[in-house]
This record gives sequence, structure tokens and C-alpha cells, in this order.
Amino acid sequence: MTIELIRPGAHRAAPVIKPLVSRDCGPEGCEVDWLTSRRIETDLDIDAFNRFALEQGWGDGLPLIPPTDARVRTFLSENDRYPDELIGTMPDSSECTVEKIVINAVMAGAPPESLELLIAMIASIADPDFELYGVNATTAPVYPAFVVNGPVRHDLAIPYGYGCLGGVPGASAAIGRTIRLLMRNVAGQTTGGTSQTTFGSPGRIAGVVTGEWEEKSPWSPLAERRGVAGSAVTSFGTMGTMNVIDTTSHSARDFLEMIGRSYAYAGCNNFSGAVPFGEALIAINPICAEIVGREIPRIEDVQELVWKYASLGEGDFNKEHRDQLALQERIRADGRVYATPEPKDVLLFVAGGLGGLHAACFHTFGTSLAQTKPVASAQAAQAQAAE
Repeated sequence: MTIELIRPGAHRAAPVIKPLVSRDCGPEGCEVDWLTSRRIETDLDIDAFNRFALEQGWGDGLPLIPPTDARVRTFLSENDRYPDELIGTMPDSSECTVEKIVINAVMAGAPPESLELLIAMIASIADPDFELYGVNATTAPVYPAFVVNGPVRHDLAIPYGYGCLGGVPGASAAIGRTIRLLMRNVAGQTTGGTSQTTFGSPGRIAGVVTGEWEEKSPWSPLAERRGVAGSAVTSFGTMGTMNVIDTTSHSARDFLEMIGRSYAYAGCNNFSGAVPFGEALIAINPICAEIVGREIPRIEDVQELVWKYASLGEGDFNKEHRDQLALQERIRADGRVYATPEPKDVLLFVAGGLGGLHAACFHTFGTSLAQTKPVASAQAAQAQAAE
């Protein structure tokens, strides 16, 4: 049974984009204050401000840059967006505007040129089928991971080679941290309160923001395969990262078998009886991708092989779990339970360094579906703002 049948998205309402402030007089030569956030007077000494921010519940424990009026206006001035543009509605119905994104981006240390990527990232997780409410509230250690495609990777130096999932100096950590601060400060995710995560995750500080090494991929980019060409971002609600190394295999099928079998373990959310379906996100490093692409040119065939091996026999589950999975009709005629409903739900992309044959697996939260959104250019954003 396909995800589309289990959970059709056509009836799910997307956020309505609407202006929050009258623009009758226009943004220029008008005395209206376009920044609407409440002003707070506080000590701007970095230590004092960070103590204050933690007391207010704004921080994540790492140092924050004070989002002064001047810093926020400067950030906005380097872009072509109205601060009152509504980008998405958060789980508690709070509205995430450009202004809110910029304030948190300033605090996180993200550069002004990252605004369009941040806007696309927020639009993706605000999509109803991403189910941000569940991602926020669950007992699991879930957080959004993002895969960036297109020229914006180079514009922002988003890593896609060595260390792309964390540890590379640059803007990606601050961009990911901006999303995490927005989930806290706008979407209302507070540990032990609105979020019941049992263990949490280091990914709840800066998330994962990686690029795809498109230039070394034998297949078209992930976002393009999902209908969005050029600069784009794909969000995925993940439980974290799992490394797979295979220094023994020689053939494409053997590599894919190792990746699929490693992905499939009984305790991951893909096999939980509490959720009816799940997707899979898997990064294959360029060396492995070259071998696989040479032997299996079609990405659909690669997905099908991984899907086949990312499964467990019904005997791998105890009776209670088998009964749950049977009620969900997840035990197939061949007696196996597959990590995703169909091969197309195995999302593959190429990234990572060239030093070894590795793959990185991202296990699903469950009912959160990956979303792909275009990243606007500054020119496109300026044209939109002028309409």
C-alpha cells in the first residue's frame, strides 16, 4: 500500500500566505515601523545577554548574538523581503514571518545571504505533511535534517564532501541552528514541556544541513527527482545518523545489500507498530556511488534493491509486534516487513568524502513526510516583493 493511499495529502490545508501589516503607503517614505516584534531593553554585554536569554527560554545553551534593532535591520537590508511576509504557520498556530526568521538568524550567527534558504527550509517543515507538531512533541529524538541542491550550495558553501554531516567550518551549522531556535522560540518546542523527547539528540542544537555532491553523482539530484530543479532544499524528520561501512564488498549489489540490511533493525521507527509507514533517507559517498552507478545506471533500480534488503522477516518480531504489524497490513505475502511502503520512498543522494566506502542512514520519525521546496534567488524574491 502506498503512502499516498495511507495518508493522502490533497485534503490537507497548507499555510495561507497573507500580509500582516498594511502596505497602503509602501515600504519607502512611510513612517510605519515595519518591525513588529516586541522590544526588550537588556544589557548587551555578551555574558549578561546570554544569561538573560536563557532565563527567557530563548537559548540553546550556546552563545547567542544579541538581536539588536540595528543588526536585524541590517540583515533585512541585504535582502529583498518584507519583514511581515508570512512564511509558515507553526504547530501552535503561531505565525513565522521573515522578521522572526531574521531575529533568530542573527542570534544563531547565520549570514544575511542565507535568508532565502532559511525561508525555503521553514516553508518545508511548515508543510502539513511534514507534521511539525509530531516532530516537536514526540518522545523520540527526532529533528529536521536538510539536503540542499543546486547553485545555492556554492553560494553559501554548504558542505557536501568530507564531514558534510557535521564539523565543517562555515555557515551550515549556524543555518541549522537558526531552524532549531525557530522551533524553540516560534514553534514552541520546550524539552519536558511541549516536547516529551526521552533522550533528545545533539542534532537538536544545529540539526543537519548538508549538500548533495551533484557533480559526482551518476544520477540526477535528489530535489530534481522530486520535481524541483535548481536550488532547492529537502527536509526529512530524522532520528539521527547511522554510519555504514563496507570495506569487503566489490559489486554494486553487495554494497546495496549491506546498506539495506544495516538500515533495517527491529527497533527503528520504520518498523514501529505505533506508526503506519515511514520513509528512508540514505546518503551514499561518491566512491560507492560511482561503483553502483556504473553497474546499475537507473536510480529506480538502486532504490528497489535497497528497499528489498531494508526489510525484516515476520519471525524477527515477537508476537505482540507481529500482531500490530499484521493489523496495519504491513506483513507482505512473502512474510517480510519492509522499512518503507514502496521503493520510491527510499530517498537516496550522493554526499561525503572520498576516503572510504561509507553510507549514512537517516531513520524516519514515522508519519513525517519529506518535503522539497525551491530556494528563491535574490532577483526572484525582489520581483515577488514588488507584486
